[in-house]
Amino acid sequence: MLLHHQFIDIAKQFRKKLAIHDFTTNKELTYSRCLIACLILSRFFRKLDKGFIGIMMPTSAGCILTKIAILMSGRIPVMINYSTGAEHNAKYAQRKCDFRTIITSKALLEKIECPYVDGMIYIEDIMASITTGLKIRAALTAALPASLIKKLVHCGHEDDTAVILFTSGSEKDPKAVQLTHKNILANVNSVSPIFGFQSDDVFLCTLPFFHVFGLTVDLWVPISFGMTMLTYANPLDFKKVCTIARDHKATCLVGTPSFFWGYLRKSKKGDFATLRIALTGADKCPDALREGFKKKHNITVFEGYGATECSPVISTNTPGCNRPGSVGKPIPGIQVRIENYETGEECSVGEDGRILIKGNSVMKGYFNDFEQTSLHIRRGWYDSGDMGNIDEDGYLWHVGRLKRFVKIGGEMVSLVKIENVLEKFLPADSHCCVVEIPDAIKGARIVAVVTTRLDEKTILKQMRENLPAIALPKIFLVWETLPKMGSGKIDFRTISEMAREQFSRKNIS
Repeated sequence: MLLHHQFIDIAKQFRKKLAIHDFTTNKELTYSRCLIACLILSRFFRKLDKGFIGIMMPTSAGCILTKIAILMSGRIPVMINYSTGAEHNAKYAQRKCDFRTIITSKALLEKIECPYVDGMIYIEDIMASITTGLKIRAALTAALPASLIKKLVHCGHEDDTAVILFTSGSEKDPKAVQLTHKNILANVNSVSPIFGFQSDDVFLCTLPFFHVFGLTVDLWVPISFGMTMLTYANPLDFKKVCTIARDHKATCLVGTPSFFWGYLRKSKKGDFATLRIALTGADKCPDALREGFKKKHNITVFEGYGATECSPVISTNTPGCNRPGSVGKPIPGIQVRIENYETGEECSVGEDGRILIKGNSVMKGYFNDFEQTSLHIRRGWYDSGDMGNIDEDGYLWHVGRLKRFVKIGGEMVSLVKIENVLEKFLPADSHCCVVEIPDAIKGARIVAVVTTRLDEKTILKQMRENLPAIALPKIFLVWETLPKMGSGKIDFRTISEMAREQFSRKNIS
């Protein structure tokens, strides 16, 4: 099955049902109108060069329809991050994947103050060029049986690339991940039964579609079931998101912990009364966040774990199986192996090691990067670069990136574990990030970046009860906020660079 073929089946089945309520543009589209719009757009995209077409658009009806229409035209969408460094990201994508055309929005570029990049085509100009004749022709085509419509649009193989997504670049330059139709549909089909998704669910979609969490869970999951999608382009407008959830009876909401913190702070009792699934991922979920939602809204926030290379969900807690603190059990169809990071042998129960994943959700590789693909996929297993363990009941515990471990005195020290301990002693609504700073004289130094001033002696005394002396932070830096990626993930790369620079200035002075 191809993703756009499945959309055609769903659009025919739920013709009159509201598919998208776009709160950025205040537009409402039924599934029938979505199908007509996609057929019109696909005719336009068929006139463009074959191969890749970039998409740099916010979470909206326009982005969803453009994505589907590009697939219908036989082209492959390349999703571009517009949240930070949009111009750089657009040019980087063009160079990396060797293409020119980028579909974007004039309104978006003005809002983010991004200059025009050669090859950009505005969606506003495309819409203005649509004639009455094109609309009538598309409407007649949309009235045909689904089987005939599928023959009129691009036909291909489930192993064809369905999207190019870029890794976050939180640690180094982004890699271009190739996900196939089979990868994404396998992930959708695995997570759906364990969450009991169904057509009458109302999905509040706020995550950006250039991030795999948003693309799969906020776009393809609801489309695959004929749900109603409530799209809003600004996940940081916390109060508005809470209002949409209350007024339009959202049943599903996913996001990163930083977004959920905002929703917790700005929400009123009753805002999430209809919510049955609240799922967080991309960063670890603090206990205080789970407790806050339970106390204020009587809602259980479930935590999951994924990777762009795995389409993305690898494991998740669910209403039927939930162990707070863990990232849940591997989803159906996914195998997880914990491997000793030095010997390569499989770890015993509860023993930390590298997390390896196998299954139909695993990417076919990084585009035009055989070396990185070979390094990350070995004998069918994807090496996530993460560390974790599986307990006696089959729950996966994520303990951080291997790169977020530092060797001190011959011992592997987890920076994530230090963060988990430190968070317990921070005031409410305070956040932290622990990084390593190389020191030519004293070796590695552990630095804690916090968003509130602390009594360091008291904090270290409390932490000493939970951590060995070598794992205690040597330096505390107080910042107003922690830098984040556009997806809401903590930007460890930037934090490490800023901390190193601040520490260097301090030493020089």
